[in-house]
Amino acid sequence: MAGHSKWANIQHRKGRQDEKRGAAFSKLAKEITVSAKAGGGDPAFNPRLRLAVDKAKGVNMPKDKIDNAIKKGTGELEGVDYVEIRYEGYGIGGAAVIVDCLTDNRTRTVADVRHAFNKHGGNMGTDGCVAFQFKHCGQMLFAPGTDEAKLMDAAIEAGAEDVVSNDDGSIEVITAPGDFLAVKEALAAAGFTPEFGQVTMKAENETELSGEEGAKMQKLLDALEAIDDVQEVYTSVVIEE
Repeated sequence: MAGHSKWANIQHRKGRQDEKRGAAFSKLAKEITVSAKAGGGDPAFNPRLRLAVDKAKGVNMPKDKIDNAIKKGTGELEGVDYVEIRYEGYGIGGAAVIVDCLTDNRTRTVADVRHAFNKHGGNMGTDGCVAFQFKHCGQMLFAPGTDEAKLMDAAIEAGAEDVVSNDDGSIEVITAPGDFLAVKEALAAAGFTPEFGQVTMKAENETELSGEEGAKMQKLLDALEAIDDVQEVYTSVVIEE
């Protein structure tokens, strides 16, 4: 058993992401373009692209925007040449933070990320300073009340790495990054649809914050996520409402 507030925390975070859907389209288009450039424009033969397209469809990104982003990656349409950069640092209470970016201007991006950390009580660290505290994996969260025994059987059969029962009744299914979509589809076929799922950097240990400290940490996370060049922000913090 783990994570007594996992369900509420994930729902809260998902809600904040949904509020930023317009920005999400732009960031997803970048990821689709970079994925297509790296591995080709056919999602059937490019797992990273397939994952990006699946995520875009999940937030109802228009098909033409998806297609155009792929074409920019394959060179059929003119596009910007993005590079991938990861920054690491610390938030309130020493909480670990990873910031993944796609940018065409490293100088601008590092300045924006450092400014967000400094302004909101955190600080940037060196490469590798917190990454060891996270596991790169696929994560799916199922609502309290889900039949744990049946889900576990289906998940193991589908090739999941682990099934975790949380204190609040929610259940997590953990997969290898490359197996995420296959396991998700197998579970859907078995009648299990996650409320939330993504390939992520999952914190091995969580830092709980509440009250004023929790509010400050949320402002830091919001500031980082608002930066145009930032694709994903991962943190070890769990903010209690």
